[in-house]
Amino acid sequence: MATSKVAFTLRKGDEPIGHTFHQLITPGGMITFHRPDFQAVLLLHLSSTSCRTHTAKRLKTYLYGQGSASKSESSLLPIHLHFQDGTTATCDLLIGADGVRSAVRATMLRDLATKAQSEGHTQEAQEALAGVDPVWSGLSMYRTIFPSQTLSQQLPGHRVLHDPMIYVGRNTQQITAYPISRGTGINFAATRSHWEQENTLFEGPWVQDVSRDELLHAFDRWEPEVVALFQSIEGLNRWAMHTVRPLRSYVSERVALIGDSAHAMLPYQGVGAGQAIEDAFLLATLLGHSVTTPATLSRALKVYDAVRRPFSQHVLETSRENGQLFTLNYPGLTFGTPQENRDAKKLQKLQDLCNRVRKNWEWCWLTTLDADLERAVKMLENGSQ
Repeated sequence: MATSKVAFTLRKGDEPIGHTFHQLITPGGMITFHRPDFQAVLLLHLSSTSCRTHTAKRLKTYLYGQGSASKSESSLLPIHLHFQDGTTATCDLLIGADGVRSAVRATMLRDLATKAQSEGHTQEAQEALAGVDPVWSGLSMYRTIFPSQTLSQQLPGHRVLHDPMIYVGRNTQQITAYPISRGTGINFAATRSHWEQENTLFEGPWVQDVSRDELLHAFDRWEPEVVALFQSIEGLNRWAMHTVRPLRSYVSERVALIGDSAHAMLPYQGVGAGQAIEDAFLLATLLGHSVTTPATLSRALKVYDAVRRPFSQHVLETSRENGQLFTLNYPGLTFGTPQENRDAKKLQKLQDLCNRVRKNWEWCWLTTLDADLERAVKMLENGSQ
């Protein structure tokens, strides 16, 4: 069993002298890496003989075959892919891993809505259409990566050089910072939240370059070690954090959704990419099984949906709740002067908050994909869905 280590230290940092109020200790602690490094490893291991990789391609839409076809006929027709650059391709199986703005999801749900409406299921059609476009969470996140050496020069011995930190503060603000790339870089993310605007349309670009001054203005009067993080920043983006409404299904005929296209979630468990990997691994196992043939693809996809959708949607919901907790959007949890903030009742409330965060997160170290993988294979072999 893995040795217990501190995964995150939680600290109240929105006052001249901050204070640590909790350490989240988990088996193995937290392993961090830079996402491009991970992607490079995956690309390096793709077979050059059995895989063809095309970069800078964006899908516009897809359709089955040409012209009209019965349901039985459409199950045999190729799927025609239409890309934004005007090129086309065909496939037998389409897996949409095209992110929160997924064109695969949009096409799939519009087709399902049209079918439901034609059958008189108006509410089902409206539900499908509601999932086409991502929705704003009400949260904006300032994100950047900067050299650890820069932070060390700003404040030698800064705790973020060695320890993952979560700073919480007034006005539902929160900061996460931790070392990556073997300690050579610092990943930084600061959240401003407006939960009352959750599930609304965001006006303006989702990702925008902003000045460090905007960040300093938004997070004024925070403690010196937080200011040192701000002063280490050179380039900075502000992201409007979008999610996908819970879907009724991740599959339709010979089309499947994985990752953010299926369940884009808030990043407050740090598992969005991990869930995509679990989707892909379980789906690949089912597709590679000996009982899966072109004629039985739909069965494999339905098993994938039955196993992965409930779990990933649970993670989506607990990630959202952790976001509310980390931004102190918690009933009765308000702060005044530094002295009031250290009131015993307030500190107990913070401890209750941390206990709830841990409860939401504990699936990450108490479970593995293995049990669901075994269950999915048995479902496939037994013909159940």
